[in-house]
Amino acid sequence: MTDGAYYVCIMANASKMLYTGVTNNLERRVMEHKQHYIKGYTEKYNITRLMHYETFREIDYAIAREKQINGWLRSKKIALIESVNRDWHDLSDGWYS
Repeated sequence: MTDGAYYVCIMANASKMLYTGVTNNLERRVMEHKQHYIKGYTEKYNITRLMHYETFREIDYAIAREKQINGWLRSKKIALIESVNRDWHDLSDGWYS
């Protein structure tokens, strides 16, 4: 992951429930979800799989993109994921071995 970058990520659970968030450290944030350090929705629904992410140089652009995606219908979010990750593979597989 790039220093000084910001990430918008879409995460999911095995049932394909979705969560979209912003972070400046994607590897750390995904691990926090996997270890259930983040209380609330993602912990309750076991949302631990990284499905999609985008990189930005400016936090304002990352936040705007997160808000845009959060405003979409579920079908559009799924289309975005499947445009680059058709099989819903956890993109973080192997990061922590």
